[in-house]
Amino acid sequence: MFEFHNLLDKSRCGSAIVLALLVAISFVLDKPAFAGDGGTAAQPGPVRIAATATAGGAPATRTLPAAPATTPTPPAACPSLLDRTALRLQDDAPQRLCQYAGQVTLVVNTASYCGFTRQYEGLEALYRRYRARGFVVLGFPSNDFGQQEPDSAKQIADFCFNTYGVEFPMFSKTVVSGPKADPFFVALARDGGSAPKWNFHKYLIGRDGKLIAHYPSAVEPTDARLTRDIEQSLAR
Repeated sequence: MFEFHNLLDKSRCGSAIVLALLVAISFVLDKPAFAGDGGTAAQPGPVRIAATATAGGAPATRTLPAAPATTPTPPAACPSLLDRTALRLQDDAPQRLCQYAGQVTLVVNTASYCGFTRQYEGLEALYRRYRARGFVVLGFPSNDFGQQEPDSAKQIADFCFNTYGVEFPMFSKTVVSGPKADPFFVALARDGGSAPKWNFHKYLIGRDGKLIAHYPSAVEPTDARLTRDIEQSLAR
């Protein structure tokens, strides 16, 4: 009997030691050893990446690789012909003509009391027809010929918008011919070989900022040669 109890005690002691070891292992692994020991089943959690120890024993810091360096695209160079400033008709705000670099540009000297004033309508139609493709009309009122633009900037702006629905850019009254001509029109006359001789003279500038052609006042905005030149310039 004594031997039996002694054996039983040893068996219980051994079981207790085994159980203790299993509980210790379960604690280390952060999950219960038995489904029925009152513990809760381990839940999935975030995956942790173990830091690599440095030579000094401190954990090494892991960072995302730096994004590759990019070189900003430089702005398009402004052609010399457009490298100048003009005052906006509505409020005399300075406007850099460089903003039209890369577009096909039709420059026109205009007047409100001229036999060609009706061409405003055709110019606006051209602008609306081609502007989505990179075309712009620039209007420069001038009192050089026959004193046919005597009004103030506000009166000119109101007349153009209210009478012809003009939305293309208009600039302040400008001298376009003679010894006091604005430098822009001096350059246009030099490149084209002819200064304006009357109101509604037209200069066509290509996307590269170089003069393509010029057209006298009698050439309507809807003229086949003018529209052909615009379309060919837009296609380049």
